[in-house]
Order: sequence, then structure tokens, then C-alpha cells
Amino acid sequence: MGRKLDPTRKEKRGPGRKARKQRGAEVELARFLPPEPETGRKKLSSHGRKRAAKRRLGAGSGLAGRRPLRGRGGEREPTGQTAHGRSGFSDGNSKWLALVKAKKNQPKGNHIELSSDGEVEEGSWEMEEDRSSEEMVDDYGASSSEEEELLPIEKAALKQKPDREGLNEDDSEEEDEEGEEAEKASKQKMGQKEEEGADLQLNLDIDEQFKLPTSEEIEKEDILFILFPPAEPPDLHVIHQRIQGNVEVLQDFGVKREEGRSRQEYLALLRRDMAAYYSYSDFLLTKLMDIFPLPELINFLEANEVPRPVTIRTNTLKTRRRDLAQALINRGVNLDPLGKWSKTGLVIYDSTVPIGATPEYLAGHYMLQGASSLLPVMALAPQENEHILDMCCAPGGKTSYIAQLMKNTGMILANDSSAERLRSVVGNLHRLGVTNAVVSNCDGRQFPKVLGGFDRVLLDAPCSGTGVISKDPAVKTNKDEKDILRCAHLQKELILSAIDSVNAASETGGYIVYCTCSIMVEENEWVVDYALKKRNVRLVATGLDFGKEGFTRFKDRRFHPSLKSTRRFYPHMHNMDGFFIAKFKKFSNAIPQTQKDEEPAVEAAAPSAVPDTIIMEPLPKKKKLEGSKADEEQKLPQPALKKKRSLQAQRRPLKA
Repeated sequence: MGRKLDPTRKEKRGPGRKARKQRGAEVELARFLPPEPETGRKKLSSHGRKRAAKRRLGAGSGLAGRRPLRGRGGEREPTGQTAHGRSGFSDGNSKWLALVKAKKNQPKGNHIELSSDGEVEEGSWEMEEDRSSEEMVDDYGASSSEEEELLPIEKAALKQKPDREGLNEDDSEEEDEEGEEAEKASKQKMGQKEEEGADLQLNLDIDEQFKLPTSEEIEKEDILFILFPPAEPPDLHVIHQRIQGNVEVLQDFGVKREEGRSRQEYLALLRRDMAAYYSYSDFLLTKLMDIFPLPELINFLEANEVPRPVTIRTNTLKTRRRDLAQALINRGVNLDPLGKWSKTGLVIYDSTVPIGATPEYLAGHYMLQGASSLLPVMALAPQENEHILDMCCAPGGKTSYIAQLMKNTGMILANDSSAERLRSVVGNLHRLGVTNAVVSNCDGRQFPKVLGGFDRVLLDAPCSGTGVISKDPAVKTNKDEKDILRCAHLQKELILSAIDSVNAASETGGYIVYCTCSIMVEENEWVVDYALKKRNVRLVATGLDFGKEGFTRFKDRRFHPSLKSTRRFYPHMHNMDGFFIAKFKKFSNAIPQTQKDEEPAVEAAAPSAVPDTIIMEPLPKKKKLEGSKADEEQKLPQPALKKKRSLQAQRRPLKA
């Protein structure tokens, strides 16, 4: 009828039926692991401490009526004896204590069980022997009584077992003390070495300062480099350390310089090392050293080696920045707002999709545009229903931004002298949904004759590109003095044309914004100062809260004090491309006469006794006609000019 429940017998509840058939883990592991060395006494529990106290109290009564233990060979082992004969066990009886402490699972099954009062139970030794004789079978049918093969590391552990057992507590304590002393000695040695190293480093810093190589050594290095070029490039780490040491000396030149060495020698070596380390031409480095202090110059050169972050401008004609950001985040784009100064810009950190090929880009929701190119349009501040001229518009980023701020009202004339670059302008304007723009292909210098009377003009003049070296590293070496002066001459012509194209009587406008992606003074402050002298304009605030002020003096040049209102932007300071922005306000449409034209007029008006009829003689007209004829003759080819002069000679009357 089923099994009867025996309440006195409680089976252990394990993880499963098969687990209850197996022996404990301590029994199985004891067959493979070597026993731990007995270096100290085992910690007793509370019951063990009570039993030990009872044994101390009953130590005088002895152990006369107890049976001796049986050893492995069946022989009886003697109990503890003193010099006076047989006595009970105590803490001094080492053999008895060794047997009590040997409560460990031996590989062959030698176990001893103690009763609740610390005595050895009768028959426990025989029970352990019977258990060890039984054959154990695991879940897979393998016999556990068979000797399993041991790994080499286990055999080595078994060999070390006698050595471990031979060590007593005193030896282990001595070894611990010796180990602690050795550790202290090693720490003291390490501390001494560190102190010596620190002292040595201080001595090196104090004694071995930067030493400038002689001119002979430099010439020798150059000759060897030319005649026997090395198979490997020069050690840039050594050059970089030399640059840092040179800069430190130049910052405190009076104290750290070598005797008999001039500042020019240090600067020449620094220029040479920076040209080798950063791959710049000597001309460009000389220009940059005139613009920046030495520590700031190093930061500028380092910033040019790192690309600027990718930025986009939201097209508010089709979407909002919040919606665009959410759509791009859903496509796996990591982005952030560009800054507090921009309400439409976003900076892209990384993306799982190409930024220039997303559906949002193709739909015209945003424009890939650098952060620095947003600033000129913000300074221009176009208003609705105005007529605006973008004189150099390609590739159309600024033009579309102007249309966005005007909400497709008014009229924008997008002009560029390159017909090929206008193709990208037309494509971007169509994609972004700009409907108030007219595209033209004219030379900006002739533009006032083509069309004028604009409310505002934006001139992003062509330049040397020294502010965008991170995008075009070729600028480091392919620019010279002629290129800078050629760009400056073109910029002067364009800025006069831009000023002439603006209507000073405009109710809302009359502003001109001049900007370049260059940091050269010849292309920025020099051009602005030239425009202030040649036209009736003045500089006004750009409306930008950040940026560095323009130069009012540079080397031996002195510019107008109002150039403080211009703004410079650097990659190492603002994390954007190098840029220059100036904003003019035109207050008169009249063109002031040059000083050369004013001088003869003053000389003619000086003598008051001369009649007015003589003053009004058409002498200047004859000079102009003669000048115009001379110009026409210079334009004629040489054969035609000879024929014309021969005909004139034939018509002249002969002298009597």
C-alpha cells in the first residue's frame, strides 16, 4: 500500500535524485587535492570551546577506562604518557592533539569521528573502513574506487606534501618574519631609488638646459642630409622636444638664453624645426610667427593637424531643428546643438549612415556647412523684402541661409565668376526650396555697372585659404608672397565694387559684410583699412558675441582704430576654421576724390588774380583726349600703327 513514513528518519533534500546517490563533495575532492599544511591550530566553535574547557577541568581524572585507538594496521596506539606513567590527555599531550586535529578526509578513507563531548566514538574507525571498501558508482557508471590518473601538477603537489608537513609553527612564523623583513628592505630600496631618480631629474632640469646648436653643426646636418639622405625620416620626437625647449627659452629669454647667442638665432632654429615637424614652408611660418605669440602659434599648428567637426545647418524653410535632430538620431546619428550663438546649427560626432546621402538631406532639410560660414550671414542680418547681393556665392550655403532668414521674400542675386561652380549653387537652391534667388555669372569687379542699388551686399572674397589648412594641407607649402599680394589686390577691387553696389539711402540696409577664410593681415585688416580710405563707409559692430578683435597695428603698419569692431576666428580658440569678418555701413553714395586729383585743383585755385576765363580753358580735356588717343594707339597692332603714322605724315603740309 505504499511506503510507511518514518518520522525519525529524515532524508537530506538535495538538488535531485541522482545527487542524493553521490557522496559529498568534500569526500570526492579529498581524493584529488593534497591536504592543507597544518601550520596552526584550527579555530574552535563555541561548542568546541566549551568541550575544551571541560577537558581542562577533568584533566586530573585521567583516561584510564578508555579504549585505545586502532591504527591503520590494526595495532593499538598508546595514549599520552608523562614521566610519572599513564595520565589523562592535556594540552601538552602533542600526540593526542595531533590525532584530534586530523579530522580531515584522507585519500584512503581514514576518518575519526568525535562525540559531542570530544571523545572518539567506538566503531567509527571500522565504519570508515567499511565505507571506503564499498564501491562507488557515479551517474555514468564509472567506478570511483579505481585509481584515477593524476595530472603532473597534482603529482608535484603530492611530492611537496612531506615537505609541507615537516614545517612546524615556529618555522612558518620565522619564514613570515623573514618575508616581512625582506619586503620592508625592498620597499626602502625602492624609496631610495625613487628619491635618487627625482633628485637626478631635478639636476637634469637645472643643469641641462636647452643648448642651441652652432651654425656649423646646422650646416653640417644640412649638407649630410642633402648628400646622404637617410633611409628613415628624422626622429620627430627629438624635434618636438627641441621645439618645446626653444619656446621655453624664448619666453624667458633674458634668464635662460646662452651667452653670446641672439634671439634671431633661436627663432631661426625654431622656424627650421617647425618646418620639419609640421611640414610648412619657411615663408608661411614667418608670417604666422608675426601674427601669433609662440605658445599660441604651437596651438594653432597643432589644431590644423586635426579636422574640424562636421556641422550642418537646418533648413527652416522645410523643417525645424528639433524634428531634424530626432529624425537623424533615429537613423543612428550622434549629434548636439552647435552652440548658443546658433539656432539652426547641429554638430555631428559620428554616424552609422552617410550624412550627405540621407533622405532628409536629399529632401533639403539640411545643408552641410561649416560653423564659420554661418557667421557672415548672421553679421549681415538680412531683413524680409530686401534686395541682397551675394557677390561670390558658390557653392550656395550662404545664399540659401540668407533666403532662409528672409523666408523666401525679397530678391537675392547670387553671383559667381565661375560657371562650373554655379552648377552646385543651382542644385543646392533647388534642393533646399529657395525661390527668391537669381543666379548670375559675372565678374564681381564690373558689377556696379551691371546692377546696383542693393540694400545689403555679402562679399566672401577669394583668398589664400590659410584659415582652412585642416581641409587643404597643400596650403602649407604652395603659397608665397606673390600669391598673398595677388589675392589682396583682387580683394581691394572687389570690396570697392561691393560698396558701390549698395544704396546708402536704403531705409533698412546700406550694409556690406566682408569676410575671408584667411588669417593673413594683408588680406583682412589691410583691405578693410583701404576701403575706409577710398569710400564713404564706416565700420560697425558685427553683432557676434565671440571672436577675437582685429589688429589696429601690425609690425610697422597702423590701421584705423575702428578695426577693433572686426572679428577674427581661429581653429585653436573657437574650434572652427580660421575666418575674418568686417561689417561696413555706407553713409554716402558719393565717391570721394583721390588725393592726386585734389592736388592740381588746389594749385589752380591758389592765384586769385588770374581771371576766371583763363581757369576754365579746356586744357584738361585736351590732355584726356591725348591720353585716350595714346591708349588707342597702344591697343593697335604694330603693322596697323605703322600704316596709320605713315598716312598722318603724308597729310601734314611740307615746311617752306
